[in-house]
Amino acid sequence: MDAMVTAGGTPQPGELLYESTKGKPKAMLDVAGKPMIQWILDALSNSKIVERVLVIGLGPESNLTCTKPLFFLPNQGGMLDNIKAGMTKEIELNPASHHTLIVSSDIPGITGEMVDWAINTAMQTDEDGYYNVITRQVMEARFPGSRRSYGRFKDIEVCGGDMNVFRTMTGTGQDDIWEALVGTRKSVLRQAALVGFDTLFLFLIRQITLEDAVKRVCKRLNMKGRAIVCPYAEVGMDVDKPFQLEIMRAYLSKATAAA
Repeated sequence: MDAMVTAGGTPQPGELLYESTKGKPKAMLDVAGKPMIQWILDALSNSKIVERVLVIGLGPESNLTCTKPLFFLPNQGGMLDNIKAGMTKEIELNPASHHTLIVSSDIPGITGEMVDWAINTAMQTDEDGYYNVITRQVMEARFPGSRRSYGRFKDIEVCGGDMNVFRTMTGTGQDDIWEALVGTRKSVLRQAALVGFDTLFLFLIRQITLEDAVKRVCKRLNMKGRAIVCPYAEVGMDVDKPFQLEIMRAYLSKATAAA
C-alpha cells in the first residue's frame, strides 16, 4: 500500500501556531531536532507494508528523506483539493492501487509498527474508508495534558485519529463525501450532524453507539466504512496548539534519548 502525507498548512498571523512557524509550513516545525514531517517519513520508512510515499504541500527543496520512493506535489490550496490531487497522482504512480494510507504531517509520535497495525487492521475487510478513533482512557494515559476533543457515545468516548485508510478512487470523484469528511474531521459532534437531527439528538443524549453512528454516516454519504478503535494514542496526538507542540517536543526528546 502507498501512503499520502498531507503537509499543506501554513499558519497565518493570528493563528495559534504562527508565532512558532513565522510564515513557514507547519510540517517543517522543529520537533526534537528535525522537521515534524520527518518523523512521519521515518515511521513510513520503517513500515514493512508501505511501498511509496507521496508528500502533498512541500517540494524536494525541503530536503526530506525516506527509504521508500518519495514523490512530491505542491499545495493545491486546501485539504480537499490536496487529497483529490493526491489520489489522482496515486493512480498515476500505481494504477493497481486499491486503498491509500492518508497521514497528517502533524502526528510525529507515530512509528512503523503503528503504521503497519493501521493498514493490517483496515485490510481485514473491504470498505471505502477506515477511520481510527482513540479512547479517552488511552489518550489521557499517554498524553494527560493533551486536551483533545471527545465524542461521548453510548458505549465509548473517543477522539479522532489522523492516520486513516481510504479507497483510492474515493478521492477522485465523490466530492460530497470528501467535503463532508474534511469539513468535520475535527468535530465528532459535526460528524454526527451529517446524518440528521435524529442521530444528532441520540448522540447528544448518549443513546447511540459508535457503530450505529458510523452506519448512519455511511448511509448518508453512500459509502462503506468502519471505525477502528486504535490502541495507539500517538495516532490522535496532533499538533494544533503551542502547548501540544511542547508536549511532543518533550515526548520525542525523551524517546530519542532512551533509544
